[in-house]
Amino acid sequence: QVQLVESGGGLVQPGGSLRLSCKASGSGFIIYTRGWYRQAPGKQREYVAAIVNGGTNYYADSVKGRFTISGDNAKNTVYLQMNSLKAEDTAVYYCNLRGRKSGAGDFDSWGPGTQVTVSS
Repeated sequence: QVQLVESGGGLVQPGGSLRLSCKASGSGFIIYTRGWYRQAPGKQREYVAAIVNGGTNYYADSVKGRFTISGDNAKNTVYLQMNSLKAEDTAVYYCNLRGRKSGAGDFDSWGPGTQVTVSS
């Protein structure tokens, strides 16, 4: 399994920005999809953004124009730049990577999550 660790969460005022990072540890794997999800209190986990096959970016309608997903293949890291944050963006944010690991087959890994709180 590929281990993931997120960082960059915290408390920010409405209109502010945060940059989340997610680093995958280990070697010998290829990543097909890099994604971010979030779960607010009392709600189901929801999709936020994804990079598919290192090329096309996809975003949930609620974050289009405000969030940007990017990846650094050399560092096995995926980022989520979040601008113009709103109170409704408050949630635990999870990184998700899907790919194939040499000698182990396909994997679908999740990070432990990082809290983002948008409040004045």
